[in-house]
Amino acid sequence: MNSDFCVAVHALVYLNRRGCVLSSEELARNICTNPARVRKVLARMKKDGLVETKEGSSGGGYRFAKGAGEVSLAQVARALEVRFVSTSWHSGSQEVKCLVAMDALFDDLDGRCMARLEEITVEQVDRKLSGGPCPGGG
Repeated sequence: MNSDFCVAVHALVYLNRRGCVLSSEELARNICTNPARVRKVLARMKKDGLVETKEGSSGGGYRFAKGAGEVSLAQVARALEVRFVSTSWHSGSQEVKCLVAMDALFDDLDGRCMARLEEITVEQVDRKLSGGPCPGGG
């Protein structure tokens, strides 16, 4: 997993709480990153319909496009093409069929992560951060 998922979830929770259009600068201050990174991540979220943009140097920015209760963390992960369990290095050789291929294990674990994230909405994360019950009841 890369940190784009964390930036996206943080941005969606903050957009939900504020309920208005926010600039990438304001989002970046709240997320503790830079505005260019926020724009890069939210552009991918916009492509999937999770955020909307408003043009303009004054009053322009991003708005949550859906209800927080209808957006799962799995939708966010899919929008960003995040894999939670993977490796950039593989043992064995590409020329030889490996008896210890772990790709199927990584795919299974990643699928289990996505299934769990399908059960958690942005609204639940927001409530948990506000001191409410833990997402998924745990």
